[in-house]
Amino acid sequence: MDVDTEPPATRDIASRIVTPGTLITSDPAYMRGHGTFVENAAIYSSVAGAVERINKLVSVRPLKQRYGGEIGDIIVGRITEVAAKRWRVDVNSRQDGVLLLSSINLPGGIQRRKSESDELQMRSFFAEGDLVFAEVQSYFADGALSLHTRSIQYGKLRNGTLVTVFPQLVLRSRNHFHSLPCGVDVVLGVNGYIWVSKHVPASTIEENSELIYSDKNEFISDDERETIARIANCIQLLNRLYVKITDTSIIFAYEASLGHAVKDLLTQDIATDLAHAVKSRLDQQA
Repeated sequence: MDVDTEPPATRDIASRIVTPGTLITSDPAYMRGHGTFVENAAIYSSVAGAVERINKLVSVRPLKQRYGGEIGDIIVGRITEVAAKRWRVDVNSRQDGVLLLSSINLPGGIQRRKSESDELQMRSFFAEGDLVFAEVQSYFADGALSLHTRSIQYGKLRNGTLVTVFPQLVLRSRNHFHSLPCGVDVVLGVNGYIWVSKHVPASTIEENSELIYSDKNEFISDDERETIARIANCIQLLNRLYVKITDTSIIFAYEASLGHAVKDLLTQDIATDLAHAVKSRLDQQA
């Protein structure tokens, strides 16, 4: 919508897709935000993305960007380094996140101060290459994210595969861990890392809390492997065609894909048809 041709009462500059250099508004009442610049008293877009407005503040949210991070975000990360009393974690951001030794639960849920012996066996908790399910706790002075896993639902990820998507497609919500009807668990990390794994009942982990640091996968049958692969491919096709990724859209894509072989889901024609079918069902539901 062209803001300069709309009457003030109905003027709305949000919900537009713009490219770099696009005029957003020449109304001096608006202030420029992220993703914009001012020239000749008019606000222009400096990136390709969606225009957002909060009161009189105008910004452009890029269609593709690195994960920024907010306190309370649920993320999936990969351990890249074991350092002194901390782990470095790849969180798909501008710099690695940090998981402090003091920010994890000890095996068995023991609550005590971490000692030197705990520091010596840090690799028994998380080693390089391990995938971890964590929450953003705070920021450090240099902007790095501080993570924690002080909850029974957080910890090391096993029995599955990692799928990388655009972070913008994963919406922040109250719950990011979903057990799908097909017998697969999905962790939707808002940083664009999604973990797809075999379903493990929560009671199993509660009864044996040391499983959160186990390196061994449970037995996964051929049917379970195929279902995990199908869900992973459904997520990839949603990402490829820029469809919002939620538990609902994943279930819709899975149901629509049952008539095709797993290996064919990412072919251009089938992926496009499935994505359109998912969009249609989401529109009907809305």
